[in-house]
Amino acid sequence: MIRIRGFQPADLAHLHMINQQGVPGVSSEAPETLAKWISLSECFVADEGGGVPLGFLTLVPPGTMAYPSSNLRWFEARGGNVHYVDRIAVAEWARGRRVGEALYEAAFKACRGRYDAIGCEVNRLPPNPGSLRFHKRLGFVEVGSNAFVPGEKEVIYLEREL
Repeated sequence: MIRIRGFQPADLAHLHMINQQGVPGVSSEAPETLAKWISLSECFVADEGGGVPLGFLTLVPPGTMAYPSSNLRWFEARGGNVHYVDRIAVAEWARGRRVGEALYEAAFKACRGRYDAIGCEVNRLPPNPGSLRFHKRLGFVEVGSNAFVPGEKEVIYLEREL
């Protein structure tokens, strides 16, 4: 049974490994940089009760200037009280077991009443059709896009109202 809990410092090595398995769907990070992003976020960790993480989701609050993300700034400029998904990643060996869905359900529940919506971006280029289908299945809708490097690096912005 999957349970969702908060981040513990002993999780970092596992979360770093999981993060790196998710590249290019998430950005590659050094362990120290990932620790910094986690420290700025609300981090949900999935496990099966034994403490070994299956996956994680980080949400960065609007106005977090220490987080230098053009995607977060895009949501802030759009307006509204949107909690931004910095990353969601699931261990390769745990994929297909609804870990990502469990992480999002916990995030929706925790954020309801505090934020209007949860926002994220999914790569259009390089394409990430599995992530786009997954997010749309969970009720996310497209609210914009950005071409950082046209024809090479493009994202679709999605939101799920709470």
